[in-house]
Amino acid sequence: MSAIGRLNLKSLNQEGIVFAIAVVLFVAAAIGLPGFIDPNNLVAIVRSVSVLGILALGMAVVIIGRGIDLSAVAIMAMSVAWYLQLLNTGTSDGLAFAYVLAGVLAIGLLNGFLVAYADVPAIFVTLATGSFVFGYVRSQLITQDAVPVPQGHWVELLGGLRFLDIPIEVFVFAGLAFLFFLFLRYTKWGRYIYFAGDNPVAARNIGIPVRPMLVLRYVLSAFVALIAGLLTAASLHSINTRIVNSTLLYDIVLVAVIGGIGLSGGRGGVRNVLVGAALIGILLNAMTIIDIPLLYQNLIKAAILLGAIIVDGIINPRDEQTAQQGDI
Repeated sequence: MSAIGRLNLKSLNQEGIVFAIAVVLFVAAAIGLPGFIDPNNLVAIVRSVSVLGILALGMAVVIIGRGIDLSAVAIMAMSVAWYLQLLNTGTSDGLAFAYVLAGVLAIGLLNGFLVAYADVPAIFVTLATGSFVFGYVRSQLITQDAVPVPQGHWVELLGGLRFLDIPIEVFVFAGLAFLFFLFLRYTKWGRYIYFAGDNPVAARNIGIPVRPMLVLRYVLSAFVALIAGLLTAASLHSINTRIVNSTLLYDIVLVAVIGGIGLSGGRGGVRNVLVGAALIGILLNAMTIIDIPLLYQNLIKAAILLGAIIVDGIINPRDEQTAQQGDI
């Protein structure tokens, strides 16, 4: 049997394939697109994927544990919009932040509780809470779609911070990626996430607190969304809540899945998020330079996401238990 004949789909490393595609795309763009390798454009690429990557880190932890969080973008935008609204109406900084942090953690706890203890599929729970967060905050807590950052506030100052001419959000993304790597790789809680994602029944039988760990994953995702929202507001000096209705949520899932995090759970890590973010960052920047209309950019991204899900289904087939749970 030839080497090609012995090739098995399960032996394919999706992370390696995506990384190779990213490298080829980068080289092709550097040769064919004027201004692509300009240092300012390279910094723009890294900056553009930083917030996306941060959100994808939270999503990755949830997906590894056999879940999904469709409320992440709503939490990101609406929590920070509420925070800025409180500041603009005279609430002290500490009190406003305490309110918002409590609200964010409460949504994360609610997501986790309903999925873990009420056995409601994650896709429905997080879709509902995301819609509720958007609707309640927009109708009851803020007065306009775009809420500006107060002049001189630390969020505004944060957006201007640079080290070696690199924006601060790039370092925040790198720092969070490192912390998530340490958490998943070297802590028992991180290993529990893999065990629960790989086989939740077996994990429960050997004494792993599967349900509390599930709640923790959604709380982490919500907290990371708050950080991403603060960085977005720092960069733009405002937060526009219409981003909730954009394709950002699909981009987050795209980064996680295309990087190689299996939707069937128990597989993947921070490195997969970095690889996925690199490919999507290069792709989006190249399409912008080529001036491809946004409509076609979304079509291309949707096709890539569909392809990634199909490949994931082939490489990481879902078992009968996952299918019965309908958790993703």
